[in-house]
Amino acid sequence: MSAEGTRLNKFLASCGIGSRRACDALVQGGTVEINGKVCLNPAERVGPDDHVKVEGKRMAPKETGVIAFHKPRGLVCSHDDEYGRDTIYHALPHSLYHFNHVGRLDRDSEGLLILTNDGAISQAMMHPSKAVEKEYIVTVNQPVLPEHLDLFISGIYVEKERLKAKDMERLSARRLRIILDTGQKRQIRMMCQALGYKVLKLIRIRIGSFELTDIPMGKYRPLDSNEIALLTVNPKRKVLRRTATKNVAKKAAKKTTTKRGLGTGPKRGGLFPVGGGRLMAGPKTPRKPSRKTADTSRPPSKKMAAKKSVKRAPKRKF
Repeated sequence: MSAEGTRLNKFLASCGIGSRRACDALVQGGTVEINGKVCLNPAERVGPDDHVKVEGKRMAPKETGVIAFHKPRGLVCSHDDEYGRDTIYHALPHSLYHFNHVGRLDRDSEGLLILTNDGAISQAMMHPSKAVEKEYIVTVNQPVLPEHLDLFISGIYVEKERLKAKDMERLSARRLRIILDTGQKRQIRMMCQALGYKVLKLIRIRIGSFELTDIPMGKYRPLDSNEIALLTVNPKRKVLRRTATKNVAKKAAKKTTTKRGLGTGPKRGGLFPVGGGRLMAGPKTPRKPSRKTADTSRPPSKKMAAKKSVKRAPKRKF
C-alpha cells in the first residue's frame, strides 16, 4: 500500500467496476483485497506496485478516454438516481460506465455532454480560472422584451446571488443564444424565471471551441487529441451584444430627445407629452435683447450724449 497513491474507490471506478458509491459498498462488503489482505476502507491509498483483487480477480485501470454525448431530454446526469429515474448511463454501453460526466445538463435539457475518466481533463474544463464557454440555444414561452436583453449580461439577482451571462443574442422573438462561462446550477432557467419567462427548450451546442454538429441525439463518439484540446480553448469571436454604459446611455437619450423635439418640460419651440400619446407645443420664451438693440428704458450716458451733441462738419465739395 502507498501513502501517496490513488484512493481505492477511485481506483476501482477507473477499472470500470462502477461508480465510486458502488465501489464504496463493494469495499465495505469485504470482497476487495490489496496485496492479499482484505481492505474495508474505501479511502485506502493504492500505488502502482499494489495488487488489487475483487472477488479473486485482479483489477487494472482502463485506458483514459473522452467521449462527446448528445444527451436527450428525460435523462438524469448521475450514475445512480435516488428516485429511480433513467440516467445517461442507460443510453451508454456498460464499457463506458466508469466514465464521469464533466458538468451537468438537467433532466429537461439536451445537447452536448462530455464524459471522461481522465481527471486532468475534467479539472481543466471545470476550473473557474479557465472560464470555458458553454453556448446554449434557449426557447421561452413568450417574446422577450428588449429592456430584458441587457439584464442577462449586466446581471440578475436571484436569491441574493447575481447571475449573468457572458454574452447573448436574440435569434427570434422567443429564441435566444446565451453564452456562459460560469457553472451555477440551472442558471439559465433561474434567470429566465426571475424575468417572468418559462424555458420550453434548452440545448447546449458548444463547449469551448468544440461544437455539437455530427452527433445524432442519444448517440456518442470518442474524441481525438485535437478535439480534446478544443474543449478548453474559447473561440475568437465578435461580441454578440454590448451593454450601454451609463454615460453612453445618457448621450443616446439626449440625442434622441433633441432629434425628435421631445423634452421633459415646455421648452421653446419644442414638443412635450400631455398624455394619451398626444404632443403639445411648448410656449415660446422671450429672447434676450440684442446688444445692438437700443434700450429706451435707460437714460443715455454722458459719453453718448456728448457724441450726439457734436455736430459733424459738412462735407467738402470739390
